[in-house]
Amino acid sequence: MDSSFNPAVPYLSAVRPRKFPWVNVALFIATCFSTLLMGSLLMMGFNGMSPSTGIWDPANLRLGLPFSLAIMSILFAHEMGHYLTCRYYGIDASLPYFIPFINPVGTMGAFIKIRAPIQNRAALLEVGVSGPIAGFVVAVAVLIISMPYARFVSAETLEDGILLGEPLIFKAIEYVAGMTPPEGMDTYLHPVSFAAWFGFLATALNLLPAAQLDGGHITYALFRSYHRWISVGVIAILIPLAILYFVGWWVWIVVLLMLRLNHPPTLDDSLPLRRRHAILGWIGLILLILCFTPAPFTF
Repeated sequence: MDSSFNPAVPYLSAVRPRKFPWVNVALFIATCFSTLLMGSLLMMGFNGMSPSTGIWDPANLRLGLPFSLAIMSILFAHEMGHYLTCRYYGIDASLPYFIPFINPVGTMGAFIKIRAPIQNRAALLEVGVSGPIAGFVVAVAVLIISMPYARFVSAETLEDGILLGEPLIFKAIEYVAGMTPPEGMDTYLHPVSFAAWFGFLATALNLLPAAQLDGGHITYALFRSYHRWISVGVIAILIPLAILYFVGWWVWIVVLLMLRLNHPPTLDDSLPLRRRHAILGWIGLILLILCFTPAPFTF
């Protein structure tokens, strides 16, 4: 941060008395358990074990620890990127709320609650981009560590399963690790690699430049007069993707429409951005391109 500009001092919000975050802690523990449970099921399948052997067996539950640690680390890094940036700018924000859920990854993600208006577009952009950058870095590390444990299987054996769409970053790491599948074969991912894949998907979804998503924050900071039109453009792109590639995009379209595609102004929209904010905006766009795939799932 340039010494001529201290964004925190003029805008410090009133200090609220802090209580122990019981809800945050309870949700964190519950999400650790739900991801542990689903990780155990994934690992048992990867090892060729049947769930009938006893998912509640402590030995089987322990199999889910690497998956749970991986996915919780990615989500935690993402949300703490937002939270610590809020703290730096003196913005009143909650600790992360994790969402336990019984689905293939054991969670619906996490979020923080910003309790006060954001001071200016510089703070807004940095709050928006910091989470995806942090989560992306951890997801890349997780994938690099776990990719050697993947194995090649005949494509015919996966005909009745669910195939994962591979974003560019996934293909690049596969290539560098020498794990590009040969003709007629597919890659059977280790569950920890699946956690990294989910991290890339979450990063892409959050970076869509619309409404009040992380990408929407970045778009408003850089192009505030055109934010709504860019949001409408995102909807226009998602509609054919939902028709041609993946019906799940309809859900995301509904979510964006519920957010009304608008973005509230900051307390001082007139404060100009610096060159580094344009660089951060480009980084956000690059991460979106690297993590996005038109068809996350193919049935």
